[in-house]
Amino acid sequence: MYAIVEIAGQQFKVEKDQKVFVHRLASEEGDAVSFDNVLLIGDGNNVTVGAPAIDGAQVSAKVLKHLKGDKVIVFKKKRRKGYRVKNGHRQALTEIVIESIAASGAKKSAPAKKAKKETAKADDLKKIEGAGPKAAEALVNAGIDTFAKVAKTSPEKLSEVLTEASSRLAHIVTDTWPKQAELAAAGKWDELKALQDKLDGGIEK
Repeated sequence: MYAIVEIAGQQFKVEKDQKVFVHRLASEEGDAVSFDNVLLIGDGNNVTVGAPAIDGAQVSAKVLKHLKGDKVIVFKKKRRKGYRVKNGHRQALTEIVIESIAASGAKKSAPAKKAKKETAKADDLKKIEGAGPKAAEALVNAGIDTFAKVAKTSPEKLSEVLTEASSRLAHIVTDTWPKQAELAAAGKWDELKALQDKLDGGIEK
């Protein structure tokens, strides 16, 4: 039996006893984890496809260890501004082993509901010029879920959080984010708008 399951935003084809490297999970080594966003299950000639997920299906696994992937070079450049930054990035990963695949009978996991509830309380970080939905989600997942917290975080740390979340976010320049967030946290929307009118994708023109 095999399954196609979504784990930490990625889709994997897995079988029992298979070891898989996924984006870092918020679990300790040795913990049992389960994933209920199962998109497809194959058992011999029988294939069940979800719409999009299979109701009641679940993949159970065990966390073996946390580690970092191979180094990737991240190069940032602004045209005609003389701005060039070269950084190395190693993706935070978790190695898990698949213990079982259940086609039915599983209940939706409680942690997913809790995470959704916590996310609903967060400020709308997309109001920061240059922060799109994916960047805002990465900050919330890292615990930086309010304008006040962004304001107290350095641009370097914000950039590190985005890069840790996904190499696709590594190019984003966060230099003005704390200043924008400080104005938003104070409710100074007119001043924030005046500042953002001077920005281009979160970067000072």
